[in-house]
Amino acid sequence: MPKMKTNRSAAKRFKVTGTGKLKRNKAYKSHILTKKSAKRKRNLRKSIITDKTNEKVMKKILPYR
Repeated sequence: MPKMKTNRSAAKRFKVTGTGKLKRNKAYKSHILTKKSAKRKRNLRKSIITDKTNEKVMKKILPYR
């Protein structure tokens, strides 16, 4: 059985926490920032834990994480 390939785009976007959960950054922080409030932009800086519904798929494409 050959080795499984890691999805490189996902590997750059997700980090695994000590408990095995997937941490990701929020979207919508790259451009058109003038119309977004300071509070909204500040909250977009924070990273969050990936939702349970997506976690199963993400673990499949990140087999060695």
